[in-house]
Amino acid sequence: MIGRILWFTALVLAALLTAGLQLDLRARSVPGLVPAVPSLLRDQAQMVVTREALAGGDAQQALAEAQTLVTRRPLPAENLILLAAAQAKAGQEEAALRTMQIAGRRGWREPAAQEVMLRLALANADRPEAARRYAALFLRTATPDALLLELGPAVFGNGDAAARDTLVAIVVGGERWHAAFLRRGARVMPPAAFAAIAADSLVRGAPFDCRLLGQTIGGLKQRDANAAATLRAAALKRCPGLAS
Repeated sequence: MIGRILWFTALVLAALLTAGLQLDLRARSVPGLVPAVPSLLRDQAQMVVTREALAGGDAQQALAEAQTLVTRRPLPAENLILLAAAQAKAGQEEAALRTMQIAGRRGWREPAAQEVMLRLALANADRPEAARRYAALFLRTATPDALLLELGPAVFGNGDAAARDTLVAIVVGGERWHAAFLRRGARVMPPAAFAAIAADSLVRGAPFDCRLLGQTIGGLKQRDANAAATLRAAALKRCPGLAS
């Protein structure tokens, strides 16, 4: 009798373990399942938790979640990059650089690496490099607007023209993403910096669509009337109809 009870108990535990592991696998593509995954069984789910923490405002929580992730799965380079991002977010630049170096030796192609390198560039006062990394994140449609809103002031908001000039060169040279720059930039970049970059891009010959410029100026006005006026003034030479 006792043997049968133990046998059925083992079957139930095995079923629960299997269900938990299956939920964990599904959680990476269906984040809503994460709360249903027991904390001890979180593997793929822990990656989701870490990414969400990185997108939030609590740097220490993000670091703790990333450390948990790497403790459970230390080998994947992707997990190390998430740890490096959390370390950089928490101000641990040297640790982040070491973690990135380890991840680099294993090979990686992960957008979170752009955020890490951006934060490290800022820590080293390399604003042109920070602007290039910001552009890489900006161009990735899956990058949350909240992250761009968070990083924008640090990259462009100190009055230093180096980051702005770097992004102007990228905008002018990237005609295929002009529309994306106008639409998204007006939402996520510091308004004054966005207006200055768009205005300088116009001066340097960026062929922005006049109708889209008008829509962008209208949206920007909701955030910052002065920035919108700056961009409108710069756009009038190319688009006289914006005067009305």
